[in-house]
Amino acid sequence: MQEFSFRLNYDEQSYTVTGYRGNEKDVRIPESFLGKPVTILFDKLFAGHKEIQSVYIPDTVTDFGEFLFDGCYDLRYLNLPSRLKTLWGYTFVRCGIEEIILPDGVKAIPPYAFKDCKKLKKVVCGTGMRKIYAWAFGGCDKLSEVVCSSEVDISPEAFAINGQILRIK
Repeated sequence: MQEFSFRLNYDEQSYTVTGYRGNEKDVRIPESFLGKPVTILFDKLFAGHKEIQSVYIPDTVTDFGEFLFDGCYDLRYLNLPSRLKTLWGYTFVRCGIEEIILPDGVKAIPPYAFKDCKKLKKVVCGTGMRKIYAWAFGGCDKLSEVVCSSEVDISPEAFAINGQILRIK
C-alpha cells in the first residue's frame, strides 16, 4: 500500500507531496496529480520509514524538504531527478545510502544534509555545485570519497565528525 497526500503549490501549476502512508520496501513517487506535475517532496515525507529500501522519484521533482529521508536506515537505492535543484537541511539525515550522485542543478549541500549517514562512502557532485556548507557530512564515519570541482567552496567544517575534521582525499 502506498498512499500520498498532495497540496497545490502557490503557482497553481504544480503539486507538493505532503504526506506518505505505506509499508512497502520500494516506493514510487507519482509524476503528476490531477494533471499537474509533482515538483516538491515536503519535509519529513519518509521520516521513520525504516522499511524503505528504494525510492523512485520522477524528473518533475525540483525540491527536497528537510528531514525527507530521516531514519530510512535501509534505504539503499535512490534515483535523484535530473531537474533537482534544492536540498534543505537534514534532507538525508540518518539514512542508509552508501553512495549518491547529485544532479548538475544542485548548487549547494546545506548544513547537516547528510548528518549521521553511517553507511555513506561516496558523494559525487554535479557540475553546478558551488558550495558545501559546514557540517553537511557531520557524523558520516565511513565517508572516504567526495568528488567535486576544485572551484566548489567547501566549509572547513563540512566533514566534522565528533568534533574532528575528516580529511577527504
